[in-house]
Amino acid sequence: MVRRTYIFQLYRSKRLKHLHRQIDLASEIYNHLIALQKRYYRRYHAYIGYFRLKRHVTRLKRLRRYAHWRQLGSQAIQDIVRRIDLGYQKFFRKENARPPTFRKRRKYRSFTLSQAGWKYLGDNRVQIGTHVYRFHRSRPLPAIIKTLTIKRLPTGRMVLCFSCLCEPKSVPRAMTGHSAGFDFGLQTFLTGSDGTRIHAPQPLKQHLRAIRTANRSLSRKVKGSGHWHRARQHLARVHRRIANQRQAWHWRVARELCLTYDSMNFEDLDLRGMQQLWGRKASDLGHGAFLRLLPGVAVQLGTELGWVERWFPSSKLCSVCGAINHDLELHHRIWTCPSCGAVHDRDFNAATNIHREGTSSRGRGGVRRAQLAAAD
Repeated sequence: MVRRTYIFQLYRSKRLKHLHRQIDLASEIYNHLIALQKRYYRRYHAYIGYFRLKRHVTRLKRLRRYAHWRQLGSQAIQDIVRRIDLGYQKFFRKENARPPTFRKRRKYRSFTLSQAGWKYLGDNRVQIGTHVYRFHRSRPLPAIIKTLTIKRLPTGRMVLCFSCLCEPKSVPRAMTGHSAGFDFGLQTFLTGSDGTRIHAPQPLKQHLRAIRTANRSLSRKVKGSGHWHRARQHLARVHRRIANQRQAWHWRVARELCLTYDSMNFEDLDLRGMQQLWGRKASDLGHGAFLRLLPGVAVQLGTELGWVERWFPSSKLCSVCGAINHDLELHHRIWTCPSCGAVHDRDFNAATNIHREGTSSRGRGGVRRAQLAAAD
């Protein structure tokens, strides 16, 4: 059994105000517990802990001052405590640079219910608390639903996230016997060792005028006013449209690649460093988002993925003689090997080296592993 999340958008309705109030209440509880932990640390220099914090919330709900917390389900409050604890545990393991901190009410997004507080009524109807809501059911839901998360998008719309247990399914397909290595780039999104070149559409670049117009409209409004909130949601809708177009293109390319090749090799790139170095264009291409969804598509279609470490000199290594060109700069798109005189296209040469290194390291096929040789 594997866990998958099914996301559906709720119908527009006046009843959504109850969900907005519950998310605002979850934000209040979250910020109260963060403040409590900060005060506790200043006094005792220690962490309260998950179970002590949960018992403290239970005692607070009995007080008249915090009686309105009961409007939010007990399991939703437990999930808030769990989120704070997970954030602190990551901070203690040094996975995050800073501990959890306060969140603005309008930026707090969701709350989660597990067994109680909701009920799926079938078809496109779900009961949350005492109210029944309808959602756009674009595909059937599995029988085993573990949790329900109600999420508020920056655009003002509400979505339901069903976390379900499903049987792993593999799509039957004919094996092609093809394998290739791929190199990411800015001018070309993907360059394959077999000569394949895939160019990305760059939706952010295509919508720059709409973003400038929406930003200009937002800057003219009085912050906090009704017009300001509508302008902010309009800007969020523009960004959501861009993200959806990019994600749809990523899914289509990932599926086409997995149907074409039986095994693929990629380089483990420093994507955060690429984004800091090249900024908007690297974010617009979305290499990281593509690599996050590719393994799931590969498992479903039976395609094998291989990874080459980021320190492997894929671009500087000559794919003919194995010599390393230490003088290669980033702007050199076509370069000549100083040892054998072979002329290389930078991206195609890197894809060829990635294919050889990734395939030979897994012991597949008769691909010769690249030999590193010192340049003359």
